[in-house]
Amino acid sequence: MRSLPPSALAEDSTYTIKQAAERSGLSEDTIRYYEKIKLLPSPERTSGGHRAYRQANLEQMKLIVCLKKTGMPLEEMKPFLEAEPDNPQAYPELYELMLEHRERICQQIEALQQVVSVIDIRLAAGVTKTPGCAVHQQPGAPAKGPKANRTLSQLQQRS
Repeated sequence: MRSLPPSALAEDSTYTIKQAAERSGLSEDTIRYYEKIKLLPSPERTSGGHRAYRQANLEQMKLIVCLKKTGMPLEEMKPFLEAEPDNPQAYPELYELMLEHRERICQQIEALQQVVSVIDIRLAAGVTKTPGCAVHQQPGAPAKGPKANRTLSQLQQRS
């Protein structure tokens, strides 16, 4: 670990962990955790042993926040964080990784839409009745029957 004199900190735009947390949207504990699991590099230290974050560290933290919003697991973020931010075209594999992640999210959305369909059937049939919820129906499989295609607004109109 490199140690920085306090004067270098003032001149070179470095930030304390508290400032980094405020600017990045991550908590101080989360920043420490990401350092521990090597998602973020260990920061430089002041002569007093305090963490000293640079703008590049903040950009990585902001990228993590952005990738978290996509639902990406932490382990899958590592290649994105290791890439040079000034030359994204040099990383076609990252484009492919993001496309794969997008496809997984689309599949999750589809599965959740099927869950909503089952809930809509329950609302239409009565929440304690069994029609439209076959025991042998594959979990996540689209519901069948005349009430399966009703929308939530159609169900609410019944009330």
